[in-house]
Amino acid sequence: MDKLTQIAVLLIHFFFYTYILIVALRFLLQIVRADFYNPLSQFIVKATNPVLIPLRKVIPGLFGIDIASIILALLLQMIALQLLFLLKVGGMYPILPLIFDSVLQLIGLALNIYFWSFIIMVVISWVAPHTHNPAISIIQSITDPVLRPIRKVLPPMGGLDFSIMAALLCILILQILLPSTIVVLR
Repeated sequence: MDKLTQIAVLLIHFFFYTYILIVALRFLLQIVRADFYNPLSQFIVKATNPVLIPLRKVIPGLFGIDIASIILALLLQMIALQLLFLLKVGGMYPILPLIFDSVLQLIGLALNIYFWSFIIMVVISWVAPHTHNPAISIIQSITDPVLRPIRKVLPPMGGLDFSIMAALLCILILQILLPSTIVVLR
């Protein structure tokens, strides 16, 4: 692969996956009913509104779920995979594998968001347990609905909360079970 192709692949990864991450975070923040007035939430809303507002006119929500965000993330993922495939292989990605691999990539992204959110929560609990920060507030909003059922089964013991370790273990198992997408695109 020549240098220009490497640069193009880097730019596709950076721009597409950064925006896909922002769209996925918007979807997760709506699902968990995070604080809309949090500065980080406001950034995510302002970054995604120019694309999501017109898309919502065509794709309505369903049962309180923002379907437009899911469709946008899926379309962006499909475009990114198609561009990467075109650059690296030189052909077009077949449509059904493209959709399947895009869905797998988005599931993997959601697992990564939760994995790193749990890791950040562990580090924050060691370094500055009672810190108030907009980013930490958002991370707690995302992780608490997942940890709550685990804490019912595995309550804190002696001041130690093992629910995060159980959640991390579940995420790692799910990542192993998740089929990997085409290796040539990595």
